[in-house]
Amino acid sequence: MASLADTGLSFTTLAHPAPTSAEARGAVLANPGFGTNFTDHMVTIDWTEGQGWHDAVIGPRQPIALDPAAAVLHYAQEIFEGLKAYKQADGSISLFRPEANAARFNRSAERLAMPELPEALFVEAIEKLVALDRAWIPEGEGSSLYLRPFMIATEAFLGVRPAKQYKFIVIASPAGNYFKSGAPAVSIWVSDYTRAAPGGTGAAKCGGNYAASLVPQAEAIARGHDQVVFLDAAEHKWIEELGGMNLYFVFEDGTLLTPELTGTILPGITRDSLLTLAREEGLTVKEGRYSLDQWRADATSGKLVETFACGTAAVVTAVGKVSGTDGEFTIGSGGPGQLTGKLKNRLVAIQRGEAPDTHGWIRKVG
Repeated sequence: MASLADTGLSFTTLAHPAPTSAEARGAVLANPGFGTNFTDHMVTIDWTEGQGWHDAVIGPRQPIALDPAAAVLHYAQEIFEGLKAYKQADGSISLFRPEANAARFNRSAERLAMPELPEALFVEAIEKLVALDRAWIPEGEGSSLYLRPFMIATEAFLGVRPAKQYKFIVIASPAGNYFKSGAPAVSIWVSDYTRAAPGGTGAAKCGGNYAASLVPQAEAIARGHDQVVFLDAAEHKWIEELGGMNLYFVFEDGTLLTPELTGTILPGITRDSLLTLAREEGLTVKEGRYSLDQWRADATSGKLVETFACGTAAVVTAVGKVSGTDGEFTIGSGGPGQLTGKLKNRLVAIQRGEAPDTHGWIRKVG
């Protein structure tokens, strides 16, 4: 990865006129929830055709001024990432695989006809925000500072073409558990809706994919479930992913299977990390297709003993029950399985500096 100096940019830091008081911040950190509270600062960097990236600023978090004709509002040129900062036992702060997020961000940018952001600049922006707002990082099991880098098209025009102006922004939110229910295993609903189709934007992390998942997700919640699972668009047969997480299937012989990346599934960084950790455990891990009918049959026969979902926000979460219009089935005992717990514990221990990082995944901040 190139150095920040190679980008030709330096950051301007603007003082916050009225930062949150220690008392108010402490009240938030005592029960941060997920995605509802935000730190004092943000990063902004602009891009203009012919000029490239310019005006890198870290300053007070504030509303964004947009023209009503801004391209993002009409043609949905928007991408984002999600990653976390963790407080280590020695008081230091670390990021988990931010370079992987930077690389995926640029793949999304390419698919949405947006400018790529130098990876060094992506990582530096995150590091500067975390260093400035480190007092917002909550302590305790399952707690972290959730980071949301995103890019929007800001040029004011009406017409179907790539915009000529963009803004990259990073905001941060203290985070606790992702699922409000706190249940040891989640229940999921098999949707009749389609998340992504071949040739579409399924492998990009863009807002449109998530907007399309809101109705099926609401349907799942209305039926008493935590999440929705999508099948493929062509045959409506093969398991793809949840509304915001990848899936793994664990069989009685210790084999793991995760749906293969065919361009319709987001290539999750947690998914990729677990592939590595599982193989280090000596397990056979396969990437391939797995049908809903086979899932049901294997769970019923006992061949399938665990299923878990994974992603940055929820980390690793056991799936206990699956329901759809043609009935429901339970996986294993309906609770967390041994391998699910083992892999989660290994991953979290690395993220929090409680286990050796033999892969260079951890990046210390400050």
